[in-house]
Amino acid sequence: MTEKIGLREKLVPVRVESLNDIVRMAASIAMLGQSTYIVRVKMGGGRRLYGLVALLRDYYDLYGLPLLYYTIVEDGGENDDKHFVLFKVDEQGEHVELSRGMRTGWVSIPIIDLAELPSFFPRLEEGGH
Repeated sequence: MTEKIGLREKLVPVRVESLNDIVRMAASIAMLGQSTYIVRVKMGGGRRLYGLVALLRDYYDLYGLPLLYYTIVEDGGENDDKHFVLFKVDEQGEHVELSRGMRTGWVSIPIIDLAELPSFFPRLEEGGH
């Protein structure tokens, strides 16, 4: 039992392939009527961590395990003034855009800029997990 409690003291990092993966998951949460947001943290060297905190719901004894789905994007800070991610799926496929505001017909997910990683976030090494 102590092992499970120890696991829940910090978020478990899960690195995903791209920002689109995080946005797709956040949009599915938002479309269910639950509030959600994406966090962004400057990592240095023009890199930004984008993350989504979620609870694992699909695995037996680990139900409720806090996960940090994240990816690291190298954008040189060109999107730091964009505080929403817009998501839409249509006959042409999936569309993801960073934006300064909301847009009709799109799922709008706020981006929260963190000054630093909170203590309960995992310390992510270069190259990630």
